[in-house]
Amino acid sequence: MKLVDLSRSIEEGIPSDPPHHIPTFEHETHEMGVERMLKTFPGSRREDLPNGLAWASETIRLNTHTGTHLDAPYHYSPTMDGGKPSATIDEIPLEWCYGDAVKFDFSDRPHGTLITSKDFQEALYRMGYQLKPMDIVLVQSGAAPLWGTKEYKDAGCGMGREATMWLLEQGIRVTGTDGWSWDRPFCYTQKYIQETGDMSAIWDGHFAGIDIGYCHMEKICNLELLPDYGFKVACFPTKIKRATAGWVRPVAFLE
Repeated sequence: MKLVDLSRSIEEGIPSDPPHHIPTFEHETHEMGVERMLKTFPGSRREDLPNGLAWASETIRLNTHTGTHLDAPYHYSPTMDGGKPSATIDEIPLEWCYGDAVKFDFSDRPHGTLITSKDFQEALYRMGYQLKPMDIVLVQSGAAPLWGTKEYKDAGCGMGREATMWLLEQGIRVTGTDGWSWDRPFCYTQKYIQETGDMSAIWDGHFAGIDIGYCHMEKICNLELLPDYGFKVACFPTKIKRATAGWVRPVAFLE
């Protein structure tokens, strides 16, 4: 079995996020850790430690939506499924986060393209596959090559309400994209609203989760290494009490 890592590393100084999402690190080196270790074990001396060095560690300040993460329905709204309280990330059923997966490659579409249910249906027809409830749907948006640049946030295609609702009505509960957002980049939605005055376009892919609760991963990678289907994905999020998202390291399992 081959394992494919679908996650980005959490790292400093990457302009692919807005400023409030960029993490800050405080590094404690092996040299810096000596003083604390000696205090922890009274009577010890530096020469008692291997090579005179101690533990190293990091203190990190970051947003739950930094790096590869899984959004919970609570991120989109306080309610879902007809008025029920929205699930927070610690309440997501584990069964949602492991199963058969399907990859849709829309990376040839122009940046800002709004993907429709017809696009998904035509892709399924070409690959000879039929979605089933609880499949994990992954979208190769075309944004991935721009990771690490400030252009990444505005790159790739995205899904609006119509396409998202169609997926949810098929029984899909977890999706993922290699773009910054499940919706198409904000700059294209802003332009559309300015031209049409149609405010229903605001975050409409996310807001579909008000009607049918679902999760999606954002900022995944390596989708080009996957076949269209015939593999499984595990994407269990970090369990953070009452949080809107959790960092996740999705892995694809290929026979």
